[in-house]
Amino acid sequence: MAYDLITMGRIGVDLYPLQTGVPLPQVTSFGKFLGGSATNVAVAAARLGRSTAVITRTGDDPFGIYLHEALKGFGVDDRWVTPVPGLPTPVIFCEVFPPDDFPLYFYRLPKAPDLEIDAHELDLDAIRDARIFWVTGTGLSEEPSRTATLAALAHRSKAGTTVFDLDWRPMFWSDPAAARPFYKEALRHTTVAVGNLDEVEVATGVREPHAAAQALLDAGVQVAVVKQGPKGVLAVNSDGEAAEVPPLPVNVLNGLGAGDAFGGSLCHGLLEGWDLERTMRYANAAGAIVASRLECSSAMPTPDEIEAAIAAGAVK
Repeated sequence: MAYDLITMGRIGVDLYPLQTGVPLPQVTSFGKFLGGSATNVAVAAARLGRSTAVITRTGDDPFGIYLHEALKGFGVDDRWVTPVPGLPTPVIFCEVFPPDDFPLYFYRLPKAPDLEIDAHELDLDAIRDARIFWVTGTGLSEEPSRTATLAALAHRSKAGTTVFDLDWRPMFWSDPAAARPFYKEALRHTTVAVGNLDEVEVATGVREPHAAAQALLDAGVQVAVVKQGPKGVLAVNSDGEAAEVPPLPVNVLNGLGAGDAFGGSLCHGLLEGWDLERTMRYANAAGAIVASRLECSSAMPTPDEIEAAIAAGAVK
């Protein structure tokens, strides 16, 4: 069976406060959710009817069991989610200060199991055969995940659509200069690159959106997607097609899952063969819907919800 989408990267347990506008020391109750960027992208695409799987690793502990149960509940194949004895499943806390302040606190010590993905354990045939393969910048931050990520990309050799989510997290690197050579190598094997302004600057050294998109194309990708926050999203392809789409109006509750909803919907649009503008409008709407909700994975929208938001011109 060839999957519509296989993602590779982070997984963890999101513990989100059930009170908004409250600093973490004063929060009294939390909700527990499946988390991790690559994992949430697989969930978002599954919600849109796509066959998805994730390659990652958890601790050999109760939180790891919970993540397997959650993946199955969302319809994401967990066959390549394996335990690492001796390492705890990561936990991520956040604070929720709408509309634009959502500090994250990663508990990934002594090391996150998802950075223990080993190249020798990859199902390279499945990776090659997937219609879309999605990797993240975090997977390049440490060994053996770095070698595994680059080996998977090289084996796939741009078969189908290969998406590199630039996913720059400064706490996982010593500095941007340390990341850039590995980002450059990943881009050689990538057909689509996705990132916000900080992330494209890390990857290319350029921050201006149009120049950064061109730099990504020059690095070898066929589609460059630059997320510009309140200014919307810019997408440019190697054929010269461009689309710049403003965000949908929304009352933001928690913006942390919006990028993952965008990613899953981007994959859906690519699989459908839509043009850039339609794909960006659809992905923008999905991200806006999740920004209006507290959680991430369980908040991923259905096709009907996305179409309703596009028709309304806002998230109601």
